[in-house]
Amino acid sequence: MRAEVQNIVAAIEKSLNLLGQRLGLETAKYRLEEFNARVEDPTLWDDPEAAQKLMRERQMLVDAIETYDGVAQDLKDNIELIELGEMEEDAEVVKDAEAALKSLKDRAAQKELEALLDGEADGNDTFLEINSGAGGTESNDWASMLARMYVRWAEQHGYKVELQAESAGEEAGIKSAAYKITGPNAYGWLKSESGVHRLVRISPFDAAAKRHTSFCSVWVYPVVDDNIEIEVAPNDIRIDTYRSSGAGGQHVNTTDSAVRITHLPTGIVVTSSEKSQHQNRDIAMKALKSRLYQLELDKRNAAINEAHEAKGDAGWGNQIRSYVLQPYQMVKDLRTAHETSDTKGVLDGDLDGFMAATLALQVSGKSRAEANADD
Repeated sequence: MRAEVQNIVAAIEKSLNLLGQRLGLETAKYRLEEFNARVEDPTLWDDPEAAQKLMRERQMLVDAIETYDGVAQDLKDNIELIELGEMEEDAEVVKDAEAALKSLKDRAAQKELEALLDGEADGNDTFLEINSGAGGTESNDWASMLARMYVRWAEQHGYKVELQAESAGEEAGIKSAAYKITGPNAYGWLKSESGVHRLVRISPFDAAAKRHTSFCSVWVYPVVDDNIEIEVAPNDIRIDTYRSSGAGGQHVNTTDSAVRITHLPTGIVVTSSEKSQHQNRDIAMKALKSRLYQLELDKRNAAINEAHEAKGDAGWGNQIRSYVLQPYQMVKDLRTAHETSDTKGVLDGDLDGFMAATLALQVSGKSRAEANADD
């Protein structure tokens, strides 16, 4: 086996070892047997919420075991094919098996990153908010571009996207938008997107075709699990109802039943304007509890806390990522130094490379300064 292929095999084995450690392979199959026994209990669905939670946990365990077993089996099969091809001097078999190993290395590395999503709320669904900042109409248009980018990313990963609230810009775009994104590890992946995003381009709203800089802030926080108790004192909140209207389109409705909840001690404001007043109140309260839970996570998690504190206002000096469309094409994350010239791909939702780089940086414990020094 060639040295290059041996290195690929070693990388796959390393990823497998990490997957096995995170999974707790020795006990995982026993845990699955316990889950299967509970699924057979005829009284399970007497409590639908508990049953759904159990089924989600069971499926996550099944997926993790199948991922580990699949990578391990593919590695074994392709090594055997290479050995057989070399023995029989069949260069075509060796070539195909080596190509399969290269693909397997990428897949194993991706699964290794996913295995690192083991934070307290990483597996949860998430809320994502976008707010336009410095730049007026330009920033409102940039906010709508970001909204499209995240919706496309979510849909490409099979996540469910629900618009919770939206405020249209006066001339173009949106002032703000709030989404609920549902799917495995939604918060774990998207949490790295919290911060200020900076756009540099030739303005489509400027007759002189001058270059403009726009800013928007993105805020990501987890949907609180049913088993996490968050106390909200009635005296600590103010609930307002109002009429909400937008610029039109499939996502924007006009309603007299929009709800805004303000948490007085923290100043947190959440809104919902897509359903009935009762449903909007329920959605907004859940969003508020999730925001309060995020504050508690921040206190206990120094890395996340640093990221949110660094976000600051949506303006100069606070950005985490720059999207430059003129005079050259480049998207660069200022925390990890990860960059690409495929700006169209990024704006169409190709964000995995940026998320993976940030996750790897968080896991390694490197500071932003260390990351830039490595660049």
